[in-house]
Order: sequence, then C-alpha cells, then structure tokens
Amino acid sequence: MDNLVFNKLNLSSEVLKAIAEMGFEEATPIQSQSIPPILEGKDVIGQAQTGTGKTCAFGIPVVERVIPKLRIVQALILCPTRELAIQTAEELKSVAKYKRGVQITPIYGGQSIERQIFALKKAPQIVVGTPGRVMDHLRRNTLSLANLKMVILDEADEMLNMGFREDIDTILEQIPSKRQTILFSATMPKAIIELTAKYQQQPTQIKITHKELTVPSVEQYYLEVREIHKFDVLTRLLDANNIKLSLVFCNTKRRVDELAAKMQSQGYLVEALHGDMKQNQRDKVMNKFREGAIEVLIATDVAARGIDVDNVEAVFNYDFPSDEEYYVHRIGRTGRAGKSGKAYTFLFGRELYKLKEIQRYTKSQITLIKPPSLSDIEESKITNLIDNLKTVINSNQHSKYIAYVEKIAENSELINDERNDLTSLDIAAGLLKLLINPNNTAQLPDLFEPEDSTEQIDSNTMIRLFINAGRQDQIQPRHIIESISNNTGLPRNLIGTIEICDKFTFVEVPRKFANEVLTSLKMNRLNGRKINIEKANRQSSPKRAISKFKKVPVNKY
Repeated sequence: MDNLVFNKLNLSSEVLKAIAEMGFEEATPIQSQSIPPILEGKDVIGQAQTGTGKTCAFGIPVVERVIPKLRIVQALILCPTRELAIQTAEELKSVAKYKRGVQITPIYGGQSIERQIFALKKAPQIVVGTPGRVMDHLRRNTLSLANLKMVILDEADEMLNMGFREDIDTILEQIPSKRQTILFSATMPKAIIELTAKYQQQPTQIKITHKELTVPSVEQYYLEVREIHKFDVLTRLLDANNIKLSLVFCNTKRRVDELAAKMQSQGYLVEALHGDMKQNQRDKVMNKFREGAIEVLIATDVAARGIDVDNVEAVFNYDFPSDEEYYVHRIGRTGRAGKSGKAYTFLFGRELYKLKEIQRYTKSQITLIKPPSLSDIEESKITNLIDNLKTVINSNQHSKYIAYVEKIAENSELINDERNDLTSLDIAAGLLKLLINPNNTAQLPDLFEPEDSTEQIDSNTMIRLFINAGRQDQIQPRHIIESISNNTGLPRNLIGTIEICDKFTFVEVPRKFANEVLTSLKMNRLNGRKINIEKANRQSSPKRAISKFKKVPVNKY
C-alpha cells in the first residue's frame, strides 16, 4: 500500500492546516493504514516500532473524534513513561492547534499532583497519562472516565514489561464497555494477545512489516548531539572534511527553510528543496546542485525522491529519519557510481534505541564518532590550503605578489608594527591566519560533550535511600535505574551504588535529586510492585547477604 497524502484522509480543514504547519508532507505507512479505521470508530491493533509516526496515527483521529463543546474526558491515552506521555501530549497539542475548544492534559509521576488536579478541573477532552498516575487520580476522584469513548494503549508491550498489567485491567474495567479501544505495540507477545481478546471487539489488525533493506557501501557514523548544538556540529563536519557536495535531510518543510536560511547567513552555498516549492523552482535548484553551483542541498524525504547526483560526498541526517526505509533511501544518495560516500546521523536520548533498530534491520555497522574540534577544522583547512599553494607556486601564479610582500617587510609602519624586524615569515603566517580563521573564532570552546558526561558522583553529596523491596521481589538494578531515569530528571550515570538484599534495597542518589526520586518512586511501581521509599540511616548496613552494584557496573544496565 502506498503512503497517502493527508488531504486524502478525510480530515478537517483545521487539522490539515495544523499538519501543514508542522511541516509533514505525507502520511507514514502506519498513519496511512490506521487513521481511516480509527476515524470510523473501529477497534485497532497496530504493530509498529517507535519512530514510525504512530503518535499521529492515533493522535490525528483522536483530535478529530472528540467533541470540543463537550467538556468531559472523552479520550484516554496510556503511555509507559512520563517522557512518552509528555511527548505525546505535545504532539497532540500541535495537531489540535486550530481545533478551538480541544484541551489536552498530561498526567504523570514526578510532577505536582496538585497542579494536575487543577488542570483536570478545567475539563480537558483528552488525557494522556502513565498508568500509575491515572490510577492515583481515579482513587482521588479527581479524574472521571464515566463518559470515555476512546482509550489508547501506546507501547502496550512496554507497559506490560514494566508491570502495569494490574493497573491497566483496573482502568479498563472502570470505563464504559461501549468504547473504542486502540492498542499499539512493537511486539505481539501472548500477554498482548490476551489483552486484545479481553478488551477489543473485532479489531482491525495493522502490521507494518520491515522490507529486506540493503544498505549501500557507505561509511556510516552517528553523533550524539543535543538540538541546540546541531547547527554547529553540521558546519564543523562540513569544514573539517572539506565536503564539496552534500545532502542534508530534515523531517519537515519548515525545518528545511529555517536551516537553509541560517546556513546562507553564515556564507554557505545552500538551497532548500521541499514540497511547497513549484516544479520549476525545484528544477532550478537541482540543476544548480548538479553543476556544483551550490554545495549543500537541504531537503525533506519526499522532495528528495528522484535525486540522482553521482558526486554527493556525504549525507547528513540532521533530523532522525522516521523509519528504516527512509534511512536507507537517504544514505543511498551518496557512494554512487563506484565512488566512496559517508553518512552522518545526529541523534540524542531515545533516538539511540531507534538507531539500534536500524542497525538490526539493515545488518549494517553505524559507528559513534565525536564532532570535530576547532583544532581539527584548522588543521584540515591548512592541509587544503597547502595543497592549493603547491599548485599556485608550481604554476608560477604568485610572482606578481612577491613585490607586495617585500614592500610590507621593508615598511613595517604600513601595518603599525613597532618592532621594525618584520620578516616575510611573519607576513605569511599573518595571511595564513586571516585565511584560516578570519573571524578570530579559535578561542571558542568545544561545546558538544553530553551535558552530564563530565559530571562525577561525589560521595559527600550523595543521599542513601531505603526501598522495602529486594531480591525476593525479583528486584534487579535495571528496575531501579529505569524507574529513576524514566520518572525523574536524574541521568543514569549519576545514580550511585545499589545494594540489593533479600527484602529491601539501598540506592544512592545525588542530594539535589533526592526529594524528586522519593516523590516519584512513591507514585510509581518497581517491577510491578508498589513500594515505600525513604531516606536511610547512613550508619545502617544490612547484615545479611547483599548484592552490591557499584557506580561503574550500574551504567551497563
């Protein structure tokens, strides 16, 4: 089945306007197959990996189906983690931007429950939440699902793996039996099949299968780069590698225009290519690119179809591709006609898991590299300059300039030199500096290490916490690490020593994160078990056998 353009999906003008503003050009496979049956009110089982556009696959029809004038909760979306709940709510808010009266509220652990109660009193039509926090609001009677007509389980397999089955059953049993139930999962284990059999009625099954993907012989690299640093990393890679012809891929038309304008302002020979451009404009841009009149072409996936230029030296995934096929199509634009090519992918956080999926399906090796330093760029420029200098001198193109150098050397006052011992070597070095670094940016720091990579755990600033669950409850270090990192702002590598006993566990966390961890873990489950957590007595030490996990091993999980 071919992907559909959004204006063929029977969507309202308000939603189409919002989607156009978000910069999307066509629906992904999961969106093309899911949106029509969900709009019709059918139950749906969708099997698709993270990063395939599944949020909009259910989010667009959810926004379309709720009634803005009806100020009650009409749709509930359950997510396994607070990060996904926040991300989903933000994406739905973008879709609903021009749907007047539609309100979306996220509820999750780690955030003030009073703030969430206040938000729920405003009667949103759509609630996005984690199972634990939804249960909490149901117990407090601050969330009513009595009039719910749609429930969506996103990443259902993850929720079951995290021990939320009991909560899911409790929630689904409290909502009206006449409702639409939508489930999305990357895998379909027995537990998911049981869930669908229990709670869905004749569901439409959608499975996005992975084609056999063949990756061209291109050197593939990835860089862990935060959003604020992407532009600088891109320009450094271009400069350090002296790339003459390259393609940069962005996920939306707006993103393409913004990046092109920014690069043009920095003096790069850049043009944009996307679906909003007329055909004659696209043809002009492509001709300039083929002829080398522009060095960098920034494009969306759809607009880049049909690009067939043999001399593209590198492809940059400035935005992470939405699925494996897009990745393969993108990097296939380089390394053509027997020539070598390189592909660079920028990513951060959860995108690393998506990259692993791409490596698995394409059976290719994608190597982690660091962004070039300023000294790398300077060395590259000097090497290229020396190569050009050889050509100039060997062809005697420099003869008429010798007189200028002699004049400067004999008349130091021309450049206000007070030493009166200016040599041609000084002049050559000064000119080299102007050519290599005209704006004196050599003093700029290198900014691209991950923010928490240099932070170290100081034992004097650590707080030891006690958890009333241990080895007998099948607690493992990964459960503690995942729960803390998913529900708080604490980076994994700052979690200290974990000591697991038979019936309880100790974990060390930085003092400044202690209250957030205490609050969050009290509201969430640990390996499916409700727990109590409190500050431990620093003098206490378990006398029975313990499993200790020091800081370095912990980071392996």
